[in-house]
Amino acid sequence: MKAFIVDRYKKNGALRLGEMPEPVLRDDDVLVEIHAAGLNLLDSKLRDGEFKLILPYRPPFILGHDLAGKVVRVGSNVRRFKPGDEVYARPRDGRVGTFAEFIAVNEADVALKPTNLTMEEAASIPLVGLTVWQVLVERAGLRKGQKVLIHAGSGGVGTFAIQLAKHLGATVATTTSTANVTLVESLGADVVIDYKKQDFEKVLSGYDVVLNSLDGDTLQKSLNVLKPGGKLISISGPPDPDFAREQGLNWFLRQVTRVLSFGIRRKARARRVGYLFLFMRANGEQLRQITSLIEAGIIRPVMDRVFPFEATNEAMAYIDAGRSKGKVVVKLR
Repeated sequence: MKAFIVDRYKKNGALRLGEMPEPVLRDDDVLVEIHAAGLNLLDSKLRDGEFKLILPYRPPFILGHDLAGKVVRVGSNVRRFKPGDEVYARPRDGRVGTFAEFIAVNEADVALKPTNLTMEEAASIPLVGLTVWQVLVERAGLRKGQKVLIHAGSGGVGTFAIQLAKHLGATVATTTSTANVTLVESLGADVVIDYKKQDFEKVLSGYDVVLNSLDGDTLQKSLNVLKPGGKLISISGPPDPDFAREQGLNWFLRQVTRVLSFGIRRKARARRVGYLFLFMRANGEQLRQITSLIEAGIIRPVMDRVFPFEATNEAMAYIDAGRSKGKVVVKLR
């Protein structure tokens, strides 16, 4: 099968379009013919080698974390799905590889595709949708009447997070550039901070939750907008000891995460707020709950561009530039 392959870790390195063997189907797997694959900054970071200590993929490997497609075969233990089902998924760590014609995915990671979305739209959802669900619902317990700050509101995570936070009944503030103010307002943002004109930490205060996807400077400043008891949840690091335990990392890597996050954890404690790092995980059940919100019209995908599969390297360069609004997808079929 055709696939885009990482031959060696290299910053901004090109992926190789080549032939790879068709995936081996395990008893609990579904084999999916991929119709579209979403791109994420996680793909860039993995290609660049930023995660090779905690996600030790051995080159050559196929990149890609989001898919929508059609089930063509199922393992002997699979009960939820049958050939012909249209599905979408974020495969679990260790088994990624959606920049390819086929992939075998554990059925626990898969959900039926929302009926009101195209394959391209569906492929834009799983990673960002699950990330936001695990931050706002699972970890933050965001509820009606609370206030949440979502950084980078026009990005893939941000556009989904604004919509889910509004559905949960929260007051939503977000940061974005001048060009994207109208977009984030259309998604439901109550307070929009144009980061080119305003400093968010001087404008906002008394917030319950901050979702950070940006750099360390933004992370530090975010402490200033939280009220005591608030939660600062970062998906861009630094990883903390709880994450290291959940991932089952060895003693040395647990110490590394302790050192890396020491400064922000100490400052958070001084302000009586919580800090945690979230690295999303595959979860078909949560994806099914997201499907129901999409089919009800509560959440809509925000798409920037769809590239042909052959242009996957160009699509990677486009997201690396950091200016996409919503999600970027490659189309295989």
